[in-house]
Amino acid sequence: MTATHIAQRVSYERPVSIGLVKATLEGDLSLPPHPCGIVLFAHGSGSSRRSPRNRYVAESLQSQGIATLLMDLLTESEEEIDQRTSQLRFNIRLLAKRLAGATTWTLRQPDLRGLSVGYFGASTGAAAALVAAAQLSGAVAAVVSRGGRPDLAGDALGSVVAPTLLIVGGHDGPVIDMNEQALAELGCSDKKLIIIPGATHLFEEPGALEEVSRVAGDWFSRHFASKQHVQTG
Repeated sequence: MTATHIAQRVSYERPVSIGLVKATLEGDLSLPPHPCGIVLFAHGSGSSRRSPRNRYVAESLQSQGIATLLMDLLTESEEEIDQRTSQLRFNIRLLAKRLAGATTWTLRQPDLRGLSVGYFGASTGAAAALVAAAQLSGAVAAVVSRGGRPDLAGDALGSVVAPTLLIVGGHDGPVIDMNEQALAELGCSDKKLIIIPGATHLFEEPGALEEVSRVAGDWFSRHFASKQHVQTG
């Protein structure tokens, strides 16, 4: 699908500033016509909202009628510190707190109110997404992890009730083991691990990221529809 075709499916895009207690996070909000839900992206391991991989996934979700919020969980000054020390990217508690705060902000926006919320986490951002999902419980309809470190969510895994999909590359051996362990510890009844054959950690192989986008879109669409049915049933 071309970028032009995707752009035609988006009603509007705008930069947003998410004011939290001790930080202001910058993000990019995109809404397709009549969205069925919104996915918040949690980056990790030195990445940002400008990650080409997550932007590709976001555009694919938009083409499927899902709104997206790509945001940085660290401020600009924190990013500068992290580039030198690589410490904040592993502060799962801080990242999860920021994501939970961004979720509360999202639910309060007039043009987003009533939308089902999902999380898409990559690398350490996946752990932050699961911890935030455990904290917010019923507010999160679904979680997807791409090449993530869900094991870093620790004891929070057992408290996750949101349906969770873990996606790992077939050539990402150590991360496969970590995801298999996390899958067993997840408390949700609806959980699944998908291994993309031939893909490495960054899913740079031909067709790999397309498959990630497809299965993630299917997961979110199904569970957004399910949650909406429960709310209106």
